Amino acid sequence: MNVRKNRKRTDHSGSTFDSFLQQEGIREEVEAVAIKRVLAWRLEQAMQKQQKTKQAVARQLHTSRSQLDRLLDPRNVPVTLDSITRAARALGKRVITASDIDVLVIGKPESDALAEALRKLERQLGREINSTVLSRKELESRRGRKDAFLGNVRHNKRLLLVGAEKPSAR
Repeated sequence: MNVRKNRKRTDHSGSTFDSFLQQEGIREEVEAVAIKRVLAWRLEQAMQKQQKTKQAVARQLHTSRSQLDRLLDPRNVPVTLDSITRAARALGKRVITASDIDVLVIGKPESDALAEALRKLERQLGREINSTVLSRKELESRRGRKDAFLGNVRHNKRLLLVGAEKPSAR
């Protein structure tokens, strides 16, 4: 005879990894570590491709090899953008920074929560963030009118943070 124990199941349908990290209060920390890991990985790739040793790059940066090790350590998050930019430049690469960040939000976010999140990011990144909020209906209307703002968004580099981009939006 099979006896099933009644176990309480948690319904995670509809939740996202981002919302999970937010609930746990670790989203910003996880994002910072991810960004640092990618930058460190890209710098190490460039060093390998150019067959440069850590000692040679450290000399070029007028620093010690141990300091370069800290820069390339993906777990060492509090490295300044200036340090990363100098290392990239020594390898013939660029870290692209812009004067401000434009955010297009599609939907109906809670305005106070969005404003607070953007202020927090501005302080963290040290850059101005401009946001535009459009409902789906307004987005479709603007697309139909061949809106200049949407054309600019469509034809420039962008990073999709949540959701999926429809092929027609490209």
